[in-house]
Amino acid sequence: MKVRKHVWISGIVQGVFFRRFTWEHARRLGVTGWVRNLMDGRVEAVLEGEEDAVQTLIERLHEGPPAAHVTHVEVVDEPYTGEFEDFEIRYF
Repeated sequence: MKVRKHVWISGIVQGVFFRRFTWEHARRLGVTGWVRNLMDGRVEAVLEGEEDAVQTLIERLHEGPPAAHVTHVEVVDEPYTGEFEDFEIRYF
């Protein structure tokens, strides 16, 4: 079953290669969507794909790259759209 999740990650998540980490894992798992930094210091992502793959990616986002310190991950279910062909890093 295909799903879509909108995710916000808080903590020390900017300047630590969090977007690149997310992009690499999404590509490996076949998840599409995007990731970007927010002005308030959080990272935001929209993830689409097979439910198991998206859930695995969310679990990895709870850890983040070695220099990150994740304090909170908010996940909101949204209707799957299939609008993405790949996964990209967006800039604000």
